[in-house]
Amino acid sequence: MGMGEVKETESYRERIARRAALEVEDGMIINLGIGIPTMVADFIPSDVRVMFHAENGILGTGPSPQKGEENPMLCNAGGFPVTLATGASFFDSATAFAIIRRGLLDMTILGVLEVSQSGDIANWIVPGKRVPGMGGAMELAQKAKKVMVVTTHLDKNGRSKIVRECSLPLTAKNAADWIITDMAVMQVMPDGLYLREVMYPYCVADVIGATEAELKIDGEVGVFR
Repeated sequence: MGMGEVKETESYRERIARRAALEVEDGMIINLGIGIPTMVADFIPSDVRVMFHAENGILGTGPSPQKGEENPMLCNAGGFPVTLATGASFFDSATAFAIIRRGLLDMTILGVLEVSQSGDIANWIVPGKRVPGMGGAMELAQKAKKVMVVTTHLDKNGRSKIVRECSLPLTAKNAADWIITDMAVMQVMPDGLYLREVMYPYCVADVIGATEAELKIDGEVGVFR
């Protein structure tokens, strides 16, 4: 688990994305969800070669384009402009989902509404509210070789999104491997949820106090700056 360097003007969303990018390994095929997950592509080092997969039929999306350089015909599954990496390919949505369902993705990075200490993910609907659809989250959470959750630690009402049990409809059970928030880095293990790092300037006590789920500590807890 590597450490990074804090930037003076960095937002909490950028810090989460920068930390998540440290888990990306050379040669991976990765699917990025909408929101903070999409930002991860902007923090991949130039010497790490990865292919980003999009459900609308692209393998090889690159970082977000500079303002004014967007191609209106080139977007990800969320409708946001993207660039292309060398060797990128295009295909129909059926093929895109076949790649997911065959388990060919090395990692998926998803946002959530809730995630439980056993790795259950709820991210597709709040009962009673309109949503555009579940997208590919159910397939991604069940079929990717590694599932990383990136999210704020608390919701807009100040409640922990890292919970003992999800109260919202589930996307997938026992799916998450890693959880990265604006406060901490946590790993889901067979015997529980382990606190691996805190995000500066938070301390272990801050994270435990803000987390509904039971956190376990095994050895030294790192600090990500």
